[in-house]
Amino acid sequence: MVQLKTPRVGSNTLIGMAFMLGNALGATGVNAIVRGLSSDLHPFEMAFFRCVFGLIVLAPLIFRHGIEPFKTQRLGLHALRGVLQGAVLLMFFLALSMIPMATVQALFFTSPLFATLLALVVLGETIRARRITALVVGFGGVLVVLRPGFGALEPGALLMLAAAATWGSAIIVIKILSRTESSLTATLYPTLFVTPIALVAALPYWRWPTVDELGWMALLGTFATLSHLSLAQAFKEADVTAIMPVDFTKLIWAALAGYLLFAEVPGLSIWLGGTMIFSAVTYIAIRERSLKADPTLPREMT
Repeated sequence: MVQLKTPRVGSNTLIGMAFMLGNALGATGVNAIVRGLSSDLHPFEMAFFRCVFGLIVLAPLIFRHGIEPFKTQRLGLHALRGVLQGAVLLMFFLALSMIPMATVQALFFTSPLFATLLALVVLGETIRARRITALVVGFGGVLVVLRPGFGALEPGALLMLAAAATWGSAIIVIKILSRTESSLTATLYPTLFVTPIALVAALPYWRWPTVDELGWMALLGTFATLSHLSLAQAFKEADVTAIMPVDFTKLIWAALAGYLLFAEVPGLSIWLGGTMIFSAVTYIAIRERSLKADPTLPREMT
């Protein structure tokens, strides 16, 4: 099985921040393409082509390692992750066709909050005052974004929350797999499972894309794959405390792209709620990193 070297934490903060910015820009490119083409091409079909072209981009890396990345004793968990990730991809793309890009991004920031809640049950992790407070702030940000009582709740926003919760579940599976699987194996299998799931979902809405649309799909798959690779490299290069704030720029780029390309103007509630959600997520990530780095820290307030 392919084994990767343990990264040196904090080896190059500026490079890590640059990769995190690349992740944010790549994700924004994906979202903008889906948002722009959703009026002509069904989001489920775009999800399928995102997987196909993503595999094409990954192919050279897979071929270099031969059959090693396919060796696993946890096929069931890989299948579970693939199903969860497939559901997230379909809901995410569908939500992008329904609500503004900035709203999608603000709500998707909640994924780690759902993962923290699920970790209590699945992994038996302990949570106390500080992270409870962070969770309250984070989910309070969700209410600010949704603004219940100020009008009908957008179906796309509820769909986006469902996608975030499902991705939170996938994060738990990823944590379990990371104990035994290489990163290449853990990247390969979900893609192999998600592709047929996306195809089955796309078939009822199938329309053969034009040449121009295929070009955009190729760009979509490239952006998505490079975004994931940039994220992985960012965490290898620098400490989470340095690069997590850069992740917040996803909301800025989403708002900018939404405004320039689709005349979407995010309201104050999106900025305020998104900031609350992201601040809570960042605190939880930093706290978990600190506890792993220094086990002597007091945990009674974790």
